[in-house]
Amino acid sequence: MITHELLDDFDRYLADRSLTYDGVVIGGAALILLGVISRATEDVDCLDPRIPPPIKAASVEFSRGHGLKEDWFNNGPESLKRDLPEGWGSRLSPLYKGKALDLSTLGRSDLLRSKLFAYCDR
Repeated sequence: MITHELLDDFDRYLADRSLTYDGVVIGGAALILLGVISRATEDVDCLDPRIPPPIKAASVEFSRGHGLKEDWFNNGPESLKRDLPEGWGSRLSPLYKGKALDLSTLGRSDLLRSKLFAYCDR
C-alpha cells in the first residue's frame, strides 16, 4: 500500500543513489497523500514528466524489498495530459517534498476531472 512512510523510504532510497525526481502525481496515491481518502492503492501514477530510466530502474529495484508491483511508480496516466484544460500546470498543489522526491498534484478541479476520466475508462 502506498503511504507517506513508503514515499519517505523511497525518497531516502533515491537520495542514497544521488537520484532526484520532480513530478505530478494523480490518482489514489495523490488522494491518500492529501488525506482525502484512506482506501489502499498499490501504485503512484505520475502524470508528468516521463520517469527517467534511472528513476524507473530504482523504483523496480525498490519494489522487490517492499512487496510492491514492479510498476508501482509509473507514467500510466500520462495520456491524460491531452484531455486536461489548458493551463493545468499552473494550478498544481504541493503534495510531497523530500530530499530526492518533489511531488505535486493537479489543482482540485483538474484532479476531479482526472478521477472522472479514470472512472469512465473502467
